[in-house]
Amino acid sequence: MSVDPSPIPAEPPLEGARAREAQRATWVSVGTNLVLTVLQIVVGLLAHAQSLVADGMHTLSDLLGDFLVMYASRHGAVPADERHPYGHGRYETAASMVLGLVLAGVGAGFLVTAAGRLQTLDALPEIHPMALWMSLLTLAAKEGLFRFMMAVAERLRSPMLVANAWHARADAASSLVVAVGIGGSLLGYRFLEPLAAALVGFMILRMGLMLAYEALGELIDTGIPPEEAGAMRETVLHTSGVLGVHELRTRRMAHRILVDVHVRVPARISVSEGHRVAELVRQRLCAAHADVLDVLVHVDSDEDERSAQAPALPDRTQLEQELRLALGLSGPMPVVLHYLGDRVDAELILPPEVLFDPVEKARLLERVRTLKGLHSHFGEVALGCRIAP
Repeated sequence: MSVDPSPIPAEPPLEGARAREAQRATWVSVGTNLVLTVLQIVVGLLAHAQSLVADGMHTLSDLLGDFLVMYASRHGAVPADERHPYGHGRYETAASMVLGLVLAGVGAGFLVTAAGRLQTLDALPEIHPMALWMSLLTLAAKEGLFRFMMAVAERLRSPMLVANAWHARADAASSLVVAVGIGGSLLGYRFLEPLAAALVGFMILRMGLMLAYEALGELIDTGIPPEEAGAMRETVLHTSGVLGVHELRTRRMAHRILVDVHVRVPARISVSEGHRVAELVRQRLCAAHADVLDVLVHVDSDEDERSAQAPALPDRTQLEQELRLALGLSGPMPVVLHYLGDRVDAELILPPEVLFDPVEKARLLERVRTLKGLHSHFGEVALGCRIAP
């Protein structure tokens, strides 16, 4: 078969380097959120801007998310062990789900708070203009943090960092709500803050539910998109020695993919050649698809479909016994068996002096004919010998 000439993508970063880069990005987020938390709360108290104080407390909650990300990133990079043979990548998945649920909770909180403010517009306090500048500074910082975190997440293909980046975007949205609310309050349009808070709260709630849903899909072993699976199938089909592919199954583990695939090979090849074909399939999938972590290849012969519908055939022990009794042989007798649908073909390796004796050879051939008459599960029975060089 021809080999797929398409270029092989570059390998993803090593797990250790990937974890260190994720840690550095998260520490940037931690430092930014810590500074903003202090400034928002202090300025909010001095300017009598309760919304800015609340946004500062929201930023403080992000610090907990950052530490959760660092914990998951560190443990996700731990090598495979006896209890976790596929590694610890799903620490990231669990962290993505937690962050998604946090986003959903924050969005729901905005909706509830907005409803309360719409009912108490006259009770909203007068706000100092200093609060507006602080909210705009926070908005710019959070949007910049989002873009930085998203760039790192896409380079590392980390859903956990994607979730944390969107958490920063949710914070930017909340800061926008605060800025609009403070600006509207300064201009006399006090209803703008709770109305915008309700809209952004819905957006944050939706984003959190989507992130949690994607993480849940990975935890329940949802397969990759059909177009990606189709590309993998083509890679397998273009591997030398493969006659067909069926039952290609995939599941994700954080940014990597685990693959199970059944391949059909010629029925008469040796076990070692079949293993070689399987190893070629694994190597080509890992090389051509950079996200693939591991591949489990099950080798089927091109006669397996007929075998599934045929009556049960005897095992090797019974077949060797039938051959010895029918042919009258007692010494060493290497036998190669081929299970082909509803029959078994046998190749016997005999000493050269037996096959080179015309009388003995004729006797064996007659016994072979008798054997096939007595045992219908035998198909072709071939006699051969090995001659050392």
